[in-house]
Amino acid sequence: MLEKKDGILQNNVEEKDKLKSSDVRSEANPSSDPSADLDSVSDRGKETEEHEPLGASSGEIDKESTESGDSSGADGKSQIKSKETGTDDVAESILPKIDSGEEAPTPVGKQDEEQAETVVVGEEKFTEVGKEKKSDKKEKEASTDHAEEGEEDVLEEIDDSNAEDAEDEDNKHRHTIPMLDYHSMTMENLVGELQKLVRNEKVQAIKKHVDGIKYEFDLKFVEFIEQKKEEFVNNGGNEIDFKYNSVDKRQFNEVYADYREKRDQYYKRLDRSLKDNLANRLKIIDELKGLVNVEEDINTTYKNFKDVQERWRNAGPVPRTNYNNVWRTYHHHIEIFYDFLHLNRELRDLDFKHNLEEKLKIIERAEALGKEPDLGMAFHELQNLHKVWKEDIGPVDKEHREAIWERFSNATKVLHQRRQEHYKELDKVYEQNLGLKNQIIEDIRKIASSVSNNHRGLQQQIKEVEKLRDAFFKAGKVPQKVNEQTWAAFKSTVRDFNRAKNNFYKNLKKDQQENLEKKRALLKLAISLKESEDWDTTTPEMKRIQSEWKQIGHVPRKYSDKLWNDFKKACNHYFDRLHALKNDAQKEEYENLEKKNACLESLKNYRLTGEKEKDMTAIKAIITEWKTYGRVPFSKKNINAKFNKILDALFRKLKVSQQEAELLKYGNKIQQLANADNENAIYKERTFIRRKIEESKSEIRQLETNLQFFSNASEDNPLVREVVKNIDRHKESLATWKAKLKKLNILENNLNREAEADNGPEEEPQEEE
Repeated sequence: MLEKKDGILQNNVEEKDKLKSSDVRSEANPSSDPSADLDSVSDRGKETEEHEPLGASSGEIDKESTESGDSSGADGKSQIKSKETGTDDVAESILPKIDSGEEAPTPVGKQDEEQAETVVVGEEKFTEVGKEKKSDKKEKEASTDHAEEGEEDVLEEIDDSNAEDAEDEDNKHRHTIPMLDYHSMTMENLVGELQKLVRNEKVQAIKKHVDGIKYEFDLKFVEFIEQKKEEFVNNGGNEIDFKYNSVDKRQFNEVYADYREKRDQYYKRLDRSLKDNLANRLKIIDELKGLVNVEEDINTTYKNFKDVQERWRNAGPVPRTNYNNVWRTYHHHIEIFYDFLHLNRELRDLDFKHNLEEKLKIIERAEALGKEPDLGMAFHELQNLHKVWKEDIGPVDKEHREAIWERFSNATKVLHQRRQEHYKELDKVYEQNLGLKNQIIEDIRKIASSVSNNHRGLQQQIKEVEKLRDAFFKAGKVPQKVNEQTWAAFKSTVRDFNRAKNNFYKNLKKDQQENLEKKRALLKLAISLKESEDWDTTTPEMKRIQSEWKQIGHVPRKYSDKLWNDFKKACNHYFDRLHALKNDAQKEEYENLEKKNACLESLKNYRLTGEKEKDMTAIKAIITEWKTYGRVPFSKKNINAKFNKILDALFRKLKVSQQEAELLKYGNKIQQLANADNENAIYKERTFIRRKIEESKSEIRQLETNLQFFSNASEDNPLVREVVKNIDRHKESLATWKAKLKKLNILENNLNREAEADNGPEEEPQEEE
């Protein structure tokens, strides 16, 4: 059948010859050469040999065969050569060398993670992500570099993301896993989140999440270990001997090791599958190329073409590094075939029409995404639309190719512009977060520069710093370019505060040890005095001990409670004994009060008989009875003044001299001094009397000196008489005070003799035998 269409075939050759000076535009980018250079490709984690690009020599009809006009081939189709003279070379370069005995190389994602910086703290090692694949890096730096990103960049990002998703359909799921704020999480929460991801999600879909968790965990753990080491050194330890067993770190390492094992197994299986699929797709491309050279009926050729397309759709994913090049090559040969297929315009137009309808649907959906409120979801769907456009739908008629691509590109630009505006808003938020974090750092720095010099104040500052730390972690992200700088400043200020705090408690520990020794000495003294019966001496001493105890600062907590309980027990034991004694004495005082009230009533009711001697005897008897009663309660001591007041009235009626009356009343005072608990009472009374004696003598000397000025005056002179009268009064007072001092001395001597009698003769210490 093809032989009958040699003329048509020749026309096709001529028409194709016209294309040799023009480029066949790629469906993915009509503005670029469809036979543009294939990027250098590599296996996952291993570069392959460089290949010859599809340049001017590709995508053309062999000029010599066309110009020869030789149409005498078997069916005329033999004159049509592949538009790509270097296709075999290209296929060879795209297809990685597969050695059945060679182990699959390390996946790119895995290799990137393993090429990492090592941070050593003590005997622990931590890895931080040192490399990131291109799409990850773009996403991380989007908030700072997106303003310069153009249309080509966003298309490249879409292509890269689709290439990654194409390796495994489950990769798409990574877009639905929320990326949490790992920066604000504690180490314990980060471990929990990692466990949840590894347990519940596909290992290939959580790389970014695991990298983010590991990065934040390592930062926090390094800071945590530094704090623990500093505390260890401040407590007297040697830095070389520092070791710390962290439960969080051990759990994290276990879960992360489980993740790496699952990831490695997955990528080994995937690598083998991807290589096989790549080889299969390149074989399909070769079959597609051969369709334009096959000598058979066009309908059979078209049927074989559809079979090739179907097998292509089911050929499975290829390595992401080969994805775009393989698809460009495939689409390139699809276009060549459709150019060839214009021999049967009906079949070609049906395909073009169907493809146009499908691409218009994609365009309409892409345009609708421009108004989608969920920008993240919209962009991910746009990526999928580009994937469908590239993988699932064939070319359209040339007259529509430029227009529909332009329309699809414009819809992409609209969403891209919204994305850029969103990033600008994020930049503003990140700048606000930066300002907040800088203020938090400054607040911590102020606290660190003026650490309290007491435990209570420092504990309050510790709470304040903890609140500021929490606020820092909850403040949100900052611009990527200052992230490390901000984190370093935060760590530095917190470390300064911790260092000052540790220094305080180091000194406090020393002070507490000294306080412990002081309180132990007081406890020992209190225990030695708790059974004492020398109340007058021991009571003020015990009060002094208690007061001194209060003045001593804190002691180490592990000793504090027992020390205080022992001290309180000793003091309470003594004062319980004292109070019991006083309770008995108080009961006796109230009994004395009742007796003295009765005695007071007797004195009030006494009626003078007119016989002075008889009345004095009766009054003295009442005074003697009064003196036999001991002390009364302190609040009722005014009863003594009432008794003396009645005595004064009776003595005046009996015309008793003032000196005699004073000495009679002083007998009551002597009795009070004898019953006083205060051993200093007699001493104070003697001091008081001696001072009065000296004052009386001084007054007498002064008056006698003054009297000498009146040596020539008559004794009847009023001034002289007044001076003489004053001298006599002071002499009488002097005699009274001397008599009181005598009585006081007698009392003291009696008390001393009684004390000696109670103590008995002093025993000689026993001699050792």
